[in-house]
Amino acid sequence: MNLVLFTRAEIDRALPAADPRARHLREVLRRGVGEEFDLGVIDGPRGKGRITGLPADGTVQFSTTLGTEPPPLPPLQLVIGLPRPQTARKILQEGTALGVGALHFVVTGRMDPNYAQSTLWSSGEWCEHLVEGAQQAFCTRLPAVTSGRPLAAVLSELPPDALRLALDNYEAATGLADVTLPVSPSAVLALGPERGWGDSDRAVLRAAGFTLVHLGGRVLRVETATVAAVAILKARLGWL
Repeated sequence: MNLVLFTRAEIDRALPAADPRARHLREVLRRGVGEEFDLGVIDGPRGKGRITGLPADGTVQFSTTLGTEPPPLPPLQLVIGLPRPQTARKILQEGTALGVGALHFVVTGRMDPNYAQSTLWSSGEWCEHLVEGAQQAFCTRLPAVTSGRPLAAVLSELPPDALRLALDNYEAATGLADVTLPVSPSAVLALGPERGWGDSDRAVLRAAGFTLVHLGGRVLRVETATVAAVAILKARLGWL
């Protein structure tokens, strides 16, 4: 982890020996008493931690110096047809690392309904992957996340003036890199589930004002398409 993240309640409290962050500081970074490491408060400022004690029981004691609040995340939302849990884990982590404002995993016509019942969502595990992505990116901001809602319901709540694009390998006539982008204060990018959009999904997207675009002739995994599309769109919008 490039940045060790804490909740506000954890700041300046000793880390238990079993905490992965304690093991990381002791065994990976090999920090000694008096040495510093990079830390941050989730959705708050970054700063420096200083090791103040390394008792024999494996705990890590530290003090904290924090900086200013970070800027907000770019106003980019992803709407993604619920994929299999292992794919969703990758998207949660990579979407956070890339810096998107929200991730909505939605119910679509061609998705497997069992995916919505995964313990990834019911146990709260999904949040762990956000933290991993933020630590990798040296950022403290986490995107908002929703899951298991119908596509139409999520689209109905989007900002009315947002740029709206949906990836589609089959019916899109223009590439994401070439489509004309109007000036908009926010953007929404929709990606289908692993089986792609169904006809009813396309009808819902078009009715909500989405333009269908593609990433070229190659068929990509959902997690790969997410990374590629977000990188292209953020670059074109100047949100890097």
